[in-house]
Amino acid sequence: MDVTVNGAPAELTDGATVADLVAERSGGHDRVAVARNGDVVPRSSWTSTPLATGDVLEVLAPTAGG
Repeated sequence: MDVTVNGAPAELTDGATVADLVAERSGGHDRVAVARNGDVVPRSSWTSTPLATGDVLEVLAPTAGG
């Protein structure tokens, strides 16, 4: 399925969930937030939230700075 992740087109397998996306895209960060079509998806719902063609997703990880 075709989705947009952090502003870039991405292809995910059919039936993918938010949890699948995080596992694939989080870069090893265990502290990330995900928004799907403008709405934050609670971590407790990641495994039960299916993704669909056309979804716009943001996967955000905190960064340290000073």
